[in-house]
Amino acid sequence: MGKDVIQSNKLHVWGRLMRVEKPIGTYLVSWPMLWALWIAGAGHPDAFIVAIFLAGAFLMRSAGCVINDYADRDIDGAVERTSGRPLATGEATTTEALVLFVLLILAAFLLVLLLNALTIQLSFAAVLLAALYPFMKRITHLPQLFLGMAFAWSIPMAFAAVTNQLPLAAWLLFIATVCWVIAYDTMYAMVDRDDDLEIGVKSTAILFGRYDRHIIVALQVSMLLLLLALGFMLNAGIFYYLGLLVALGFSLYQQRLIYHRQKQACFQAFLNNHYLGAVIFLGLFLDYAVRSVF
Repeated sequence: MGKDVIQSNKLHVWGRLMRVEKPIGTYLVSWPMLWALWIAGAGHPDAFIVAIFLAGAFLMRSAGCVINDYADRDIDGAVERTSGRPLATGEATTTEALVLFVLLILAAFLLVLLLNALTIQLSFAAVLLAALYPFMKRITHLPQLFLGMAFAWSIPMAFAAVTNQLPLAAWLLFIATVCWVIAYDTMYAMVDRDDDLEIGVKSTAILFGRYDRHIIVALQVSMLLLLLALGFMLNAGIFYYLGLLVALGFSLYQQRLIYHRQKQACFQAFLNNHYLGAVIFLGLFLDYAVRSVF
């Protein structure tokens, strides 16, 4: 009985390392991936490929969280928001974290092996970006740029898996997503800015300083303009543009939340991006659904 309890507790700790109880990261990875799958598949992507990518999003996001905690194991204890993480508290060991990271990456790679050669080749860059991002906050004030590329890399992979090509639409969507990720992860970094300054961790929130809100809005506008251009390229219908209009509304709401730079409000603005990503997908989904009917 005692052994079962210990094993159950350990599984719970590993789940916390993977942020299973906080799925927001998986959502934020999944929305651009789903945008890409729907566009590449003209509204009818293969269900098997969609399932592989959804499972891969969960595995890669989980792996990213584990390696992030490994990289930050010596500083998480000094940050209010992260002081309870398993490596910071000693509930998990560094060996356990590294083994779990490798297992998650291997599981994701086994899924990719079910896809075509171009997608398999692109997957190596996905692993590299996921592994590099956590260490960038010690090297550059732009770790959010690396996170953006890591999150957005599912887009060329999705186009490769569905069409075996990397068209211009894939790269427009990629750049739009990178802008979006930098914007919302800067909101996230604003929560930790005081702690990060004290311990010497770099971020765009620190780099942008008092211009943080202005640069975030510039990134949000850039994202929406790129998606607007993509809509013109795809001859999208009214539902796509309605989705972008609602996304603009969410962006304005987020600007209101971060206006006074209060920690909890900045965190709420970050979380709100789940709905922004969802409404863009809903617009795409409805647009293709209507086209297929008429």
